[in-house]
Amino acid sequence: MKDLFQLGLILSTIRLATPLLLAALGGLFSERAGVINIALEGLMLAGSFTAAVVTHALGNPWLGLLAGVLAGMAVASIHAVACIRYGADQVVSGTAINILFLGVPALLSGAFFASTGATPQIPQANLLPIAPIVLAFGLVPVVQIVLSRTRFGLRLRAVGENPAAADAAGISVVLIRTLAVILSGALAAIGGAYLSIGQSSLFTRNMTAGRGFIALAALIFGKWRPVPTMLACLLFGFADALSIQMQGVAQIPVQFIQIIPYVLTLVVLAGFIGRSKPPKALGVPYQKER
Repeated sequence: MKDLFQLGLILSTIRLATPLLLAALGGLFSERAGVINIALEGLMLAGSFTAAVVTHALGNPWLGLLAGVLAGMAVASIHAVACIRYGADQVVSGTAINILFLGVPALLSGAFFASTGATPQIPQANLLPIAPIVLAFGLVPVVQIVLSRTRFGLRLRAVGENPAAADAAGISVVLIRTLAVILSGALAAIGGAYLSIGQSSLFTRNMTAGRGFIALAALIFGKWRPVPTMLACLLFGFADALSIQMQGVAQIPVQFIQIIPYVLTLVVLAGFIGRSKPPKALGVPYQKER
C-alpha cells in the first residue's frame, strides 16, 4: 500500500480534479447569482462531445475547445431562458438538460460516425493535456477577485442574495443572472472538453460518469467560495485517483474500489449540505414588479 502514495498519485489527483474544478467554478457563478445549475452534467457532456467531433474533423484542439465552449454556452442559454425569463423550475430544467444529453451525443455520433458508443480516435498531437489544468487552477484566484473586487462580481452576489434590492438599485437581475448561467455553461463545457481531448482521445457515451454532480457536491462542500471549492475538488480527485491506483493492488473486489468517489460524494452531501448556507435567493425566481 506504500506504493500508492507516490508523485504519480498527486499528479493523477490534479488531473482528475481539473474537470470537476472547471464545472464547479461554472456552477459557482450561476448559483451565486441565484440560479440552481444542476445541469452541469449535461453541459459537460455537450462540451465533451462537441470538442471531440470538431477536433477530429479539423485536426485543431483549440478550435475543438472553442466549439465545445460555444456548445456549453448555447445549452446554458436554454436553461437561462427557461428559468429566468419564464420562471421554470430550475431543478426540473437542469434535470431535463442532463437527460437530453445522455441521448443526444449518441444519436449524433451514430449519424456522423455510424457508432453510438464512441467518436473516432484523435491523434495524440491534437490533444490538450496541460492547458485546461493550468486554466482551471489559474481561474481560482481570478474568480475570487472577480467576485469580491469587481463591479460585476458585486452585482452578481447582490442578485443572488437580494434581487429585489439589487433591482431597486438599478441592477438588471435578468441580465446578470443570464450572464452568470451562460458563463457557467462555458466553464463546465471546458471541463467536459478536457475529458475528451485532454485526458482521453475520443468521446465515449456518458463520458462524464456523474462528474457534473460531483462538481455540484464540491461546490456545496466549498460553501460557494472558490478556494474551498478547489480543495473539495482536489479531495474528490484524490478519491478517484486512489480508487484507480488501488485496482490490482488492494485485495478488494474492483467494484467496491470504483464506487469510492461516489460514496464520498454521498457522505459529504449527507454531512455538510445542512451546514452550508447557500445564497439567500438561490432557486427563487424573480419577477420584477410592474
